[in-house]
Amino acid sequence: MLDLFKKTDRFNFLSNQKIKSVSRTNEDGKYVDWQELLNRNTKGDCIEVMKQIPDNVIDMTFADPPYNLKKNYDTYKDNKQVQDYLSWCDKWLYEMVRITKPTGSIFVINIPKSLTHHACYLNKIARFKHWIAWNAMGAPLGKTLLPNHYGILWYVKSDNPKFFDIRSPHPRCRVCGELLADYGGKKDLIHPFGTLVSDVWTDIFRIRHASRRDEHPCQLPIHLLERLILMVTDEGDIVLDPFMGTGTTAVATKRLGRKFIGIDLDQTYIDISNKNSENVNPTMINGCYVSIFLGKILTIRDQDYNKIEASLKGKKLIINKKKSKQLTLPLLKETC
Repeated sequence: MLDLFKKTDRFNFLSNQKIKSVSRTNEDGKYVDWQELLNRNTKGDCIEVMKQIPDNVIDMTFADPPYNLKKNYDTYKDNKQVQDYLSWCDKWLYEMVRITKPTGSIFVINIPKSLTHHACYLNKIARFKHWIAWNAMGAPLGKTLLPNHYGILWYVKSDNPKFFDIRSPHPRCRVCGELLADYGGKKDLIHPFGTLVSDVWTDIFRIRHASRRDEHPCQLPIHLLERLILMVTDEGDIVLDPFMGTGTTAVATKRLGRKFIGIDLDQTYIDISNKNSENVNPTMINGCYVSIFLGKILTIRDQDYNKIEASLKGKKLIINKKKSKQLTLPLLKETC
């Protein structure tokens, strides 16, 4: 696949192009209206399904692929030879980049070992934006550092991708509710709700309890996807997930007023995804989409805070004998 992108053609590929077609042909040479894929989960090979989608029409693509770690999926065998696995990954990465808008974003989550390869390939066809480190406890492997994070690669196709500053709540003591950080002695200058989110995420955790899990070996928390979606998309934008699994991305998009395209090989997972994404209501406060988990707001857009502030519980922060500051908690008032 690497020869598809000659160095001289790279910036033509990345630049603003007109959409070449409203539909593409499938393997049988028949025209397919790609918009029929919207807000549904399609059973099939993600590479072949994405080939039906025109260039530059998707606002955000997100992939949480099999990691080739011999996980027990329902039908997929997660045990390819290393080079076969990486070559297969290059193919769906190519399609993800091709269909993403010049203003859009491409995200890939994996263990760091695989992401180093994905980054080398993506550097040839897209523009690196960030490596997000998601703090998710792993199992000790012995004779090495404890693997304690998943990486999320963030790539774009232009100098002006869509982006919104997002905030997460200030970390607080679970017992007394006081701030855990001292902010360099400048608490009087901090934002009332929370800090701008960095590229290290320690406030979102893996799904631990069986009662919150579906029958899938690698299920991501919905609020992880919600943070990414709030960061790079608008209401009504399209998010494509080529490895939809049990519907994390579908649920997140419906909560945030976006559209989705889901793809998976396994009918069992598609059935679960369809069930999970039924009757999902938007999570909004005063007309602003927010990410909420267990009754607490985890992510908001910076530009929406002033509209949301009145609906949040307040707490006075005593800085010293002469100073105090009114903060807001990530909790809704009883009347909201």
